[in-house]
Amino acid sequence: MQERHSDNRRYFNEQAITTEKFVIPYIGQVVEITPATRVLEIGCSMGGNMKPFLDLGCKVTGVEINPYTLQLAEEYFADHPKRSNLTLILDDIYNRSAADGTFDIIIMRDVIEHIHDQEKFMGFVKRFMAPGAAFFLAFPPWYNPFGGHQQICKSKVLSKLPYFHILPAFLYKGILKAFGESDKAIEDLLEIKETGISLERFERIARREGYSIARKTLYFINPNYETKFGLKPRVQSRVVTAVPFVRNFFVTAGYYVLVTGD
Repeated sequence: MQERHSDNRRYFNEQAITTEKFVIPYIGQVVEITPATRVLEIGCSMGGNMKPFLDLGCKVTGVEINPYTLQLAEEYFADHPKRSNLTLILDDIYNRSAADGTFDIIIMRDVIEHIHDQEKFMGFVKRFMAPGAAFFLAFPPWYNPFGGHQQICKSKVLSKLPYFHILPAFLYKGILKAFGESDKAIEDLLEIKETGISLERFERIARREGYSIARKTLYFINPNYETKFGLKPRVQSRVVTAVPFVRNFFVTAGYYVLVTGD
């Protein structure tokens, strides 16, 4: 798993394939996607999720705070035939305003679980939504087997060890140290422990900040696993998803499309 995460181009392609095959059709059930559609990705990284939208001729904007990954995006899109439709912005989203433009679709895949003060963030994002816009988010619930993102661990044992991220912080940190993880990796993993989010908490925040859930699917097998591991996506059973909190342990990805009444 560590090798896959270090292969940037492969990761870019995986993101693009999953978005083309699963995310765009999913959002398309709520809002029509045409070449006139304006798309914003927050936390766009290398831009794999944006490519299928750009291929369709959409006007696409990516905002990313990491200069290294945004530079990779610049390289990967340099020869794209619709490059003029793409705007890449190196900035913290909190430094942007509605004066920069509003969008018909906002997407965030595997990003919300890394954000501090998610209540503030979800309220802030609404200013970028045009009337009738859709806000797509996909994320792994914190309590799922790899909700701690421990697959990025250098240790092959820890990268494949489920659920140990939910241990108390001092035990979790001790295990990471004992297996030789770097101080930087430990810092990153502990930060994810602080920001990881459950399905229930996400839905409470969304409702509190004035969103309605237009579409929701909880997956036993994440659609992205098809590209990564050759596993076909599988929706979790209604028996499991009907049980609050417990369902977090058996859902590898939640797909949501949020809308507002504005």
